[in-house]
Amino acid sequence: MIYGMGIDITDLARIEAAQTKNPHFARKVLTPAEWAQYTALSGQRALEFLAGRFSVKEAYAKAYGTGLGRVGLQDVETLNAPSGKPELTRHPYTGRALVSISHTATLVMTEVILEAEAQ
Repeated sequence: MIYGMGIDITDLARIEAAQTKNPHFARKVLTPAEWAQYTALSGQRALEFLAGRFSVKEAYAKAYGTGLGRVGLQDVETLNAPSGKPELTRHPYTGRALVSISHTATLVMTEVILEAEAQ
């Protein structure tokens, strides 16, 4: 049973501008484990990773029903499995959480589904 679903679209240029304006932006958005994966990347792939993680946090907050603020950026963590599949590894919801991340040259789109246990 679905508890909540959230979708977000983020412009890569917006994230790039935020990082350029504030070099600490990525540290504010990413958890320490996400930061470790991010720093192994460079160029466009690093930008896509940062924008994707930001977008996941936005989509998660929508699925959770609170919006960002009540769910902090550090409360939600998405790491890549060895296969490359993104997985929500830390978040405040106690049920199962699923995530999908897709990119174009200029946008990232994310979807988060929170599942409730069948009653």
